[in-house]
Amino acid sequence: MSGLMQRGRLERQQARVGWLFTTPTLVVLGLVTVFPIVFSVVLSFSEVGIGYEGFAIERPTLENYTALLGSADWRYAVVFTVGYTLVTVAIELVLGMLVALVLERLTAGRGWMMALLLVPWSMITVISAQLWGYLYDASYGAITWGVEALTGTPPLILGQPASAITALVVADVWKTTPFVAIILLAGLVMLPNDVNEAAVVDGAGAWSTFWQVTLPQLKPAVAVAVLFRMLQAFGVFDLPFVLTQGGPGVATQSLAVMGYKTLFQDLNIGPGAAIATTTGLLVMIGCLVFLRVFRAQVGKEDL
Repeated sequence: MSGLMQRGRLERQQARVGWLFTTPTLVVLGLVTVFPIVFSVVLSFSEVGIGYEGFAIERPTLENYTALLGSADWRYAVVFTVGYTLVTVAIELVLGMLVALVLERLTAGRGWMMALLLVPWSMITVISAQLWGYLYDASYGAITWGVEALTGTPPLILGQPASAITALVVADVWKTTPFVAIILLAGLVMLPNDVNEAAVVDGAGAWSTFWQVTLPQLKPAVAVAVLFRMLQAFGVFDLPFVLTQGGPGVATQSLAVMGYKTLFQDLNIGPGAAIATTTGLLVMIGCLVFLRVFRAQVGKEDL
């Protein structure tokens, strides 16, 4: 009995020591993460006045959300952001899988290939966007020159909605496909070879082996890659902001870009906070839906 009491006291002491060491981290996280989120939600339900001494909350209101839901620009930004996320993640998943399969079969030079592959991903997005801006430039861009050489007409790649959206997708896929490929490659090298070998012995072809044997075992890695890329793509800001400023018009204006313009350029604090809050809510809903689909892979039976 005394041994159990001593063990209980030891566990309580260890718990207190653990809380003692983690409390500073929790306080910092609360100040830099939880408080700004809560404050942003409060601002989104408030009418905010701006003066020479700063801004002040004048009264609670729902007008920020009613105006937001009635805004055609906001609805378009939602559609654009969701569509952009789905398209880029799908393309990057397919290309990343192909690259990962090639790298997994390399017996020599894999390290050098992986290092080269990570160059686009390691590049700061602002610099990457500026690079693609040079390539798309209507006066001296290499891509513009190539299209003109083929068609005889100089294109305005960033001046037309369809081509501007395509240009954003291409730049995003170029940069982030290596990230997806590395995650999928890590999953591939961890798979046991005996299952694939048994499928080959049974006469299964390469495609059926991949689709029926390899891919089901790779679902956890696919889930991780898709989840991270969905979070990144849905909050896309720097690429369209540098490359197109959300234009032409609002054709490439994501929710993040719209929130920035509303909050910092137009100084509409209440509506800007409402955009940020609704964006966070949409991200949360998307993550919950995704984790529901892949709950077996993430080890969660109930969310």
